[in-house]
Parts: sequence; C-alpha cells; structure tokens
Amino acid sequence: MEQTVIRTVSENDVDRCYEIETVSYEGDEAATKEKIAKRSRVYPQGFIVLENENGVAGFINSGCAHDVVMSDEEFKQLVGHDPDAPNVVIMSVVVHPDYQGKGYAGLLMTAFIEHMKGLGKQTIHLMCKERHVGLYEKFGFGYVKQSESDHGGMSWHEMVMVL
Repeated sequence: MEQTVIRTVSENDVDRCYEIETVSYEGDEAATKEKIAKRSRVYPQGFIVLENENGVAGFINSGCAHDVVMSDEEFKQLVGHDPDAPNVVIMSVVVHPDYQGKGYAGLLMTAFIEHMKGLGKQTIHLMCKERHVGLYEKFGFGYVKQSESDHGGMSWHEMVMVL
C-alpha cells in the first residue's frame, strides 16, 4: 500500500472534500460545500482526512450530541452539536472513486474510532445503505434498525458502536 497520512482537516481541504463528496455519493445525498466547510470549522476534531501522494483521497466527518436522533436532518448542519457530548454521529465516510478498493476506508475508520476513544466518547452512530451494513459490523458496529430518514431519497440503516 502506498504511503498515507491521516490528519485533522484544514480549511484548505474543504474544496477537495466537497469534490470527493459529490463524485462519491448518489443523487441528493452528498453534503453541500457549505455543510462541509461548517463541519470542518465547527468540529475539526471530528473531521479527519486521509492523504496520499496525490493529496486528500478520503475523509470522515462527524458531530456530537447528548441525545442522538439519526433522522434529524438539521443535525447534518450541526444544529444541536455539542463538542463535549459523549455520542458521535458520523455524517460522511467517503473515499474518492479513484482510490476505492485500496483499504483506505478501513484505515480511516480504524483511525477515527481510536481518535474518538482518545477524546473519551462513549458511542459512535452512523447511517449506511444496506450493502454497507456488513462492512460496519466488521468494525464493531451493531445494527439498530432501518432508519426513518429518507435523506437523498434513499433507504438507510442505523448502526452504533459502544466504545
């Protein structure tokens, strides 16, 4: 595997992260550039990027809440976010299509989980498509339920990991 670095997002990464988000997600499920910029500015501790020799190849971003409601669309704009809250909500786990299949998502997820443990968080929540449920189970996430969210006009499944 090529050399990679995982680090906290910087404001210089926003354009590239938006580009990755838009080419990787279907339909209306991609976050806007404004949402990505806000997530990087408001909670950089919960926004990590994976860089290879060509630049940023993927990222994970998140917010924190005391009470997690996965179908809350406003939370994707960090409405209700509290950096001191014990529960992390992942909003994007994404690797540019040119770099998929290289193990980058696994590197990102492993680093993210360890980082959240280091911050003293108690749980990590996410929503994914049905085809990704097994992948997240391999990392230790448990299946919760089919989500009430229809974000992007799609069906989602809620998962949680207790740290």
